[in-house]
Amino acid sequence: MIIRTNMGGYNASRNKGITEGKMRKSLEKLSSGYRINRAGDDAAGLAISEWMRNQITALDQAMRNVNDGISMTSTGDGALMEVHSMLERLKTLAIQSANGTYTTLARENLDAERLQLLDEIDRIGQTSDFDEIPLFDSAQEKPDGSLFEPPERSDEITLQIGASSAEVLDVPRYYMSAKALDLHEITLTTLPQANAAVTKIDEAIEAVADIRADFGAAYNHLEHTHNNLSITSENMTVSESQIRDTNMAEEFTEYTKDNIVYQSSSSMVAQANMVPELILRLLQ
Repeated sequence: MIIRTNMGGYNASRNKGITEGKMRKSLEKLSSGYRINRAGDDAAGLAISEWMRNQITALDQAMRNVNDGISMTSTGDGALMEVHSMLERLKTLAIQSANGTYTTLARENLDAERLQLLDEIDRIGQTSDFDEIPLFDSAQEKPDGSLFEPPERSDEITLQIGASSAEVLDVPRYYMSAKALDLHEITLTTLPQANAAVTKIDEAIEAVADIRADFGAAYNHLEHTHNNLSITSENMTVSESQIRDTNMAEEFTEYTKDNIVYQSSSSMVAQANMVPELILRLLQ
């Protein structure tokens, strides 16, 4: 029996400190909901979790980009729907003017409406935009001065639709105006000119249909992309949760066990400190 060094007390106190540290970590995990709160908890798991969080954030933004792209293509298609409607009216006027029962004055009246319709097509080409981004190029002639052959592409609107720089979708931007549809020289003032205009108008209707088809294809592409991004983000969130989140039932069980050991260690520290007192009693 010795009194200078309380070995039992040191041992009990050391084990108590270890158990207290485990309890602090358990409380941190239970209160935060995370199994990994610092790199020391699981260095490899933290690295994987942080990469997944980065990917999830990028995927969520990509979904917002795709939604913007869907809205943009819908806006462009809506504008072209009205152009189609005007071209159909223009064809009606041309066929009407091509009828031999109309006088020169009547054809001039029909031609006046033709001018108004072409002006509105020009206006749509100039003003159709999405968040101030033009959906069409309204230039009256190509940069090299050559003639338009509808449908004629000007450039593309590039959409970022994924979590990496390579995941992009180019939506074509077309020239859109009376001249771009090769309608700028038609007239309905004479019967032969009205007949010639019908062919030009049919070609313009087909050209606008081709442009709308490109918008429709982009729209469908974006819808499928959004669905895929949504599924990928959801699955990655589940995986990240399994790595980083606390299993509350398991951690609470661990905390309860450590709490019992801690109380037992505290009791043993008290018992160890009583041993020197017993020795003193023997010396009395």
